[in-house]
Amino acid sequence: MPRLIIERRFKTPLVLNIILPLVSIALALLVSSFLLLALDVSPVKALKGIINGALGSWYGVSEVLVKATPLIICGVAVALAFMMKVWNIGAEGQIYLGALASAAAVRYFPVDNMLVMLTIMAVAAILAGAFWGGIAGYLKARWNVNEIITTLMLNYVAIHLVDYFVYGPWRDPSSLGFPMTAPFPDFARLPTFGGTRVHAWIFLALILVVLYRVIIRWTRWGFEIRVIGENQRAALYAGIPYMKNVVLVMAVSGALAALAGMGEIAGLQGRLQHGFSPGYGYTAIIVAWLARLNPWGTVIVSIFMGIIMVGGETLQVIMRLPLASVQVIQGLILLFVLGSEFFRNYKIRILSGDGQ
Repeated sequence: MPRLIIERRFKTPLVLNIILPLVSIALALLVSSFLLLALDVSPVKALKGIINGALGSWYGVSEVLVKATPLIICGVAVALAFMMKVWNIGAEGQIYLGALASAAAVRYFPVDNMLVMLTIMAVAAILAGAFWGGIAGYLKARWNVNEIITTLMLNYVAIHLVDYFVYGPWRDPSSLGFPMTAPFPDFARLPTFGGTRVHAWIFLALILVVLYRVIIRWTRWGFEIRVIGENQRAALYAGIPYMKNVVLVMAVSGALAALAGMGEIAGLQGRLQHGFSPGYGYTAIIVAWLARLNPWGTVIVSIFMGIIMVGGETLQVIMRLPLASVQVIQGLILLFVLGSEFFRNYKIRILSGDGQ
């Protein structure tokens, strides 16, 4: 009688690394088509609507870049931690805390000079994000507290902390009761380009991609990150400090995600307000996994997810689809990508009855 044997792969073929993400996306979109049919929407028309909404005009393309910018930054942030096999699921909370710190800098330390003010805001965001990520990193390194749980729970703390301020002491009296701060002055806003909402943080995103590549491949710290990620016991045997590196990588990861939060309020919103992030921190997890923690792949996948997000907004307007339907598609993509990891790490052999 034939038997199935599961064997671990010692090396994943390059072709499989390329094919698996594509197959995962295709299967996710296939399953999503059944959801659309249940909503009485043609999957073909929906796909055309997504493509036309995102790529059918210069405005659509510019909005894709707007969405891709924080995804690239957060994708690099979580990929850095994932490379060490430390699971930072808290980028969303770090985005919110970075935005909160940036808004505090504008409120309490205003400087009528754009370069100086933006620098102060960025430093405040970096410190806040590093502190938030460092908490989970220290708990992980010192007492082996599960960082997935701590970073996830810290998300809710950060989000509700922002809500406390925008609903309470920082709420703009002229906002007609809406939970938001007063508008930022011009010197606290990031420059935008070509009459679009594309702002200067897109250059920061690309710089971070290059830095990530350089650090991981050509620096001692990057080597230590990769060794700890591959084999923690071997790293300890080689004298690589585990605790210091875990805290440091989580702090840096949190700081980068926090910069994405600053970019959202200084580049787009122009103020701190409730729910300013549509889940960039969570979507960044999909970005990092689809990109296989590759820096250039992070850019490509971020643009792809930006297309889905912008196209999804078009579906909401034209086809009256609920926002949840777009979020379900994103969730299905993550589910199938995670499922494909099995085939990336293992292979299945069928043995005949005689054992061959």
